[in-house]
Amino acid sequence: METVVFYQFVTEVPQAAAIWSTLFLLTLGLLTVLAARPERDRPTDDPLPAGPTPRELAAAQAVDLRRYAEEVAVAAAGAATTAKRWRAAWLTAQEQLERAWTGYDEADTAARRFAGAGALPTPQTPHTPAEYAARERYLHRAAMAAYWRGDLTMAQLGDVFGHRRGWDPRRHPVEQEVLISRVIRDARLADYQVAADRERAAWRDAELAAESARALAEEAYAAAARLRPTPVPARRTVAGALRPAVVALWRPARVG
Repeated sequence: METVVFYQFVTEVPQAAAIWSTLFLLTLGLLTVLAARPERDRPTDDPLPAGPTPRELAAAQAVDLRRYAEEVAVAAAGAATTAKRWRAAWLTAQEQLERAWTGYDEADTAARRFAGAGALPTPQTPHTPAEYAARERYLHRAAMAAYWRGDLTMAQLGDVFGHRRGWDPRRHPVEQEVLISRVIRDARLADYQVAADRERAAWRDAELAAESARALAEEAYAAAARLRPTPVPARRTVAGALRPAVVALWRPARVG
């Protein structure tokens, strides 16, 4: 009896193991297929996720347009303020240029007048120590007067008293006046050239700022207009307030 039981165990257990192995492999393959094709497990009556409706898309686009219009309007207002500031700086530079030209013109007229006087024969005076001392005092007084008028700088006044850069106290007072007038004219010419360079730079900055303000004002007007499905009404609105700035905004009328 024990021999029969042992014989059945030896012959039937491998068959059962083979059957279970086959079932396990089939189950594993089926799970693999189902994992790769999940849509087959979805019920046929389960609807797909719905996308945004045209109304929702239009609402989202309107929000983006409104946000963009607000940002451009803020940028346009800042650019307009900057353009005003640069225009004011240019007007100040232009006034300084006009004053520098007036100063140079007056100095040039005086230098011409003294040059005409210097063309005359120098009065003959005795070359004595007293005469040279009087000439030196005259030069110092004339230089001090020019300094207090703002015609000579402290450095130039030091050259006069130090008898440097061509300042000779032994010259006749007429020659001293001619030299002083020429120095003043040259200084006024240098001031005018500096003022001219400053005015040109300020004008370029004002033009660039005005161009930026015009471009941003036009963009702000266009962005505000895109928010309306109908034409812009004639009443006073934010976009209508920006429109005159688009037509004529910051035109520095530079005097040639």
